[in-house]
Amino acid sequence: MLTVFWDMQGPITVSFLEKGITVNSANYCELLRQVKKDIKNKRRGHQSKGVILHHDNARPHIAAQTVQTINELGWELLPHPPYSPDLAPSDFHLFGPLKAFTRGTKFESDDEVKSVVSDWLRHQSKDFYAEGIRKLVHRWEKCVTVLGDYVEK
Repeated sequence: MLTVFWDMQGPITVSFLEKGITVNSANYCELLRQVKKDIKNKRRGHQSKGVILHHDNARPHIAAQTVQTINELGWELLPHPPYSPDLAPSDFHLFGPLKAFTRGTKFESDDEVKSVVSDWLRHQSKDFYAEGIRKLVHRWEKCVTVLGDYVEK
C-alpha cells in the first residue's frame, strides 16, 4: 500500500506499507512524525507557517492516539465530511494518473514497483501538484455549499 503526503510543491513523504502489515493508529502516528521531519528537511520554514493536514475519516486517522499526535505536532486538521471520498486529493488527482502510467506494466519485484512509483511521483511538475491542491479548494467550497453532502466533480 502506498501513502503519499504532498503539497503544492510535490511529494513530502512517500511510504510503502510492507506486506502483511495493517495500517493502525500506532504506525500512522509514526508516519506522521516522519512527515514532520521530512517537512523540516524538504520545506524549510514551512513548520513555522503551520501545517494543515487533510486526510479522510479512516479509523487510524480518527483514533484518539492519532488526534493526540496531530495536536502534539501542532498541526491543524482540515475536517473531512463523512461519505466524501471525492475530497481526498490523492484519490481524485494523484492515483488516477499514476495507475494510468503503470497500467499494463509487468513488474518483477516489489522493489521495482516502489522504484517506478517513486520516480513517477518525483518527476511530476510542481504545477501538477499545485493543480491538485487548487482542485481541493474548489471541491471543499462545493462541499461546504451543500452542507457536507456528497459532491461529484
